[in-house]
Amino acid sequence: MSLATTQLLYQSLRLRDFDFEYPRELVAAYPAEPRESARLMVVDRATGAIAHRSVRDLPEYFGAGDVLVVNDTMVSPARLRATKTETGAGIEVFLVRELNAQHRLWDALVDPARKVRVGNRLEFADGLAAEVMDKTTSRTRTLRFITDLLPTDLYLRLDALGEAPIPPYLRRAAEAADKVRYQTVFARHRGAVAAPTAGLHFTPALVRAVESAGAAVAPVTLHAGLGAFEPVETEDLSKHRVVTEAFAVPEATAERVNAALAGGHVVTACGTTVLRATESALSATRRLKAASGWTDRFIYPPHDFHVAGRLLTNFQRPRSTRLMAVGAFMGMDLLRHAYEEAVTHEYRLFSFGDAMLVL
Repeated sequence: MSLATTQLLYQSLRLRDFDFEYPRELVAAYPAEPRESARLMVVDRATGAIAHRSVRDLPEYFGAGDVLVVNDTMVSPARLRATKTETGAGIEVFLVRELNAQHRLWDALVDPARKVRVGNRLEFADGLAAEVMDKTTSRTRTLRFITDLLPTDLYLRLDALGEAPIPPYLRRAAEAADKVRYQTVFARHRGAVAAPTAGLHFTPALVRAVESAGAAVAPVTLHAGLGAFEPVETEDLSKHRVVTEAFAVPEATAERVNAALAGGHVVTACGTTVLRATESALSATRRLKAASGWTDRFIYPPHDFHVAGRLLTNFQRPRSTRLMAVGAFMGMDLLRHAYEEAVTHEYRLFSFGDAMLVL
């Protein structure tokens, strides 16, 4: 098939092309224990072959000089319960993004939003309170926490009060243990409200095994925001706009990745958030460069990847931007085949589910 024909085929893709049926019982409500005991589907793009392995087998797919790029974002326990001072009404507050640490300003989703107006005061447990400063959208408000706590101490207070922002499709309440379950071993920099789920499969022992195989583990940061939960609502994918997210690629990571590429070694992206970060930090020569800022990169077919040669990913939700990124990486026919196999072989799906390695 010619390049022109392939591009024409991809241009005809619609939102419905990223839909698929699955039994509700395959949605994993909890992660595998231990983490590396999750199942691993290995898909070879060159041959279309599919193998059924375990995540603990991952080190077999790495060799000397290879690089595994991971996302070191830290998920904040962003969901809090508050009471509206004026009426005593219960309000759920979901902290989306810190706007100004010095002035304790945060962007937050509030529910029910119709009850929360500018000037209202929200009271949390342990004596913490916030004032509603602005209405930014129909669902979001700017909050100012009324406290003399230093920003680092306020983070600790919010972490103690908040719940892990597990996805709503799990259909269960967050538990105290989810603050650990919904966090990767790579987590270093706070700012995400959704986990980079491919990284959830790793334990320190598995990381050491990958390194013992000769591969380097290199971090980037991408703070996944509300876009991880918001559905795509337009059939024409070119008209969809993703929520901007903060990202950073350290100099050391760029140097290590570029050395691997120059030496003919394989770079594996641990998750679609890593794909977004690396594809947002390309030099004029299409090599990875140190960078930081905000990205609105929306990856969907067709897309020419310049850094990752392999992708480790969870099974993504239908019609999600993360599924579209996987489709761009492995091709639509192979994507459909792999997901049919996943359902047939009863793989556990989505954030706490099993994994797929695309070679």
